[in-house]
Amino acid sequence: MKKTLFLNPPSFDGFDGGAGSRYQAKREITSFWYPTWLAQPAALVPGSKLVDAPPHNQTIEDVLKIAKDYELVIMHTSTPSLANDVKCAEAIKAQNPDVQVGFVGAHVAVLPEKTLKNHPVIDFVCRNEFDYTCKELAEGKSWSEIAGLSYRDHNCDIRHNEERPLIHDWDAMPSVLPVYGRDLDIKKYFIGYLLHPYISFYTGRGCPAKCTFCLWPQTIGGHLYRHKSPEAVGREMEEAKVIFGDKVREYMFDDDTFTIDKHRAIAISEHMKRLKLTWSCNARANLDYDTLKQLRDNGLRLLLVGFESGNQDILNGIKKGIKLEVAREFMKNCHKLGITVHGTFIIGLPIETKETVEQTIRFACELSPHTIQVSIAAPYPGTELYEQAKTNGWFTNQSLVANSGIQTSTLQYSTLSSAEIEDAVEQMYRKFYFRPQAIIPIVREMLTDRQMMVRRLREGGEFFSYLKERRTQAAAHAQSN
Repeated sequence: MKKTLFLNPPSFDGFDGGAGSRYQAKREITSFWYPTWLAQPAALVPGSKLVDAPPHNQTIEDVLKIAKDYELVIMHTSTPSLANDVKCAEAIKAQNPDVQVGFVGAHVAVLPEKTLKNHPVIDFVCRNEFDYTCKELAEGKSWSEIAGLSYRDHNCDIRHNEERPLIHDWDAMPSVLPVYGRDLDIKKYFIGYLLHPYISFYTGRGCPAKCTFCLWPQTIGGHLYRHKSPEAVGREMEEAKVIFGDKVREYMFDDDTFTIDKHRAIAISEHMKRLKLTWSCNARANLDYDTLKQLRDNGLRLLLVGFESGNQDILNGIKKGIKLEVAREFMKNCHKLGITVHGTFIIGLPIETKETVEQTIRFACELSPHTIQVSIAAPYPGTELYEQAKTNGWFTNQSLVANSGIQTSTLQYSTLSSAEIEDAVEQMYRKFYFRPQAIIPIVREMLTDRQMMVRRLREGGEFFSYLKERRTQAAAHAQSN
């Protein structure tokens, strides 16, 4: 077994996107997801180590001190961070030319040939669902025999092996939680709407929904939801209590759509109630009242829900598969049951106008989730949205994130410019949060929990700083045009 390091490289200044985030960009407040994509193969490789540099404030120098003792380094990358991550790989190779360095992640899974051709420092790329590909690399299996691997051979020719089948026996997949406990400091991970400390992880992969913008199902996870049994998840949660004790205040099931199988979700929630654990999950805005009530009664605190837009034509265009009236009924039931909701919205989807932006803002205020996240439509390679943008000439010349790490609009339409899309993000945040209906619940939350008061005050400062930075970026953008 090769001595293997799984590495989420240090970020460039201001960038806190990482292995778990769907939108790799600086958020309005400090946000760090767990590196589940790396933790899962790390759990398959005995003796491996996982380094998640961004939340732990580890520099290139820190990483080099660790990496010098390893034979195999597998790094997670993303479209916005690729150039930065390649520099880290170059530093590791300069220190030890014999180390094998490879990349995983959605970007390289879709563009393996281009990645290897443009960056000679990278020895290999693991495509698609790469867990067992990493395991076989660590075991020293001949690269020519490893399914799902693209690599540079001894003659510097680029080779692409056959595709690796998706993983179906998820009960056989080891838990990532021991890796978290061994290699990560859980206090370093913050998400504004989750209790702190929290832990997020997957109980399965794949999403039946066909949303045109969503990165992971179209590049790595696929559209078939494959998952662990409720019994296996229950055993993992028992293990979590042993590893973390009472340190964790909330567990987040980060499966793309954890509630797609309602009976399984309820069965898992019964284990959470038995273990007296507070939990949250991703959900679609179509869960019925009875299911919501059972989940709440079994410890559910919060749902993370992608509403995306307040315009039905836009929702239909992105294949969201949700009607506005169904989402309204869903939120009505969540309010009635006391389930907290963090709603996510996207500005700049095809074909956005000033009127549809206003509809989305009004819709968000009408639904009134506890907190929101407003993202700019991000056409990542490998998604249907990316292909649509190429076909229709929607692309600008900008990158997905600015040097500040803040997400920029790479799309523009005849009905809305990229600058107007970026301006609409701040407009939506201000109109949503500067309402009594949004402020009062947050103040009430602060008054009942001292830790939450400290957090919200810090996050408030970060939020206003984020808005100021975005305005500065918008002004610079306008001036350059």
